[in-house]
Amino acid sequence: MTLEELVEQFARNVAAQTDAIHRGDSRTGNKHAKQYTAALQALRAQGDTGRDALAVLLKHPRTDVRAMAAAFLLRYRTAEAKAVLEAAANEGGVSAIGAIMTLRRWKDGTWALDPE
Repeated sequence: MTLEELVEQFARNVAAQTDAIHRGDSRTGNKHAKQYTAALQALRAQGDTGRDALAVLLKHPRTDVRAMAAAFLLRYRTAEAKAVLEAAANEGGVSAIGAIMTLRRWKDGTWALDPE
């Protein structure tokens, strides 16, 4: 799978998970979480090249996709990722909860979503 395909898989499954959550369908949501996690692991295996590929999602039209990508890019693209998470936190909704918690973990030094 190419980097672009992995990024698309990540974005598509984050969006599908959010949609499933809105429907109250946790089983389907969990299925999509496993798929975007697999894409993320494959991107991480490419090092900074994979992180650069994922960073295009910081400008994705969907807040949930932007925020999820930002959560995993905080160490690598700190200023951009924080700005995306802060905007998502102010928008409300499901993405806001995750953004707020991610920013809190970053601030208190317990964030560990992208180990070096």
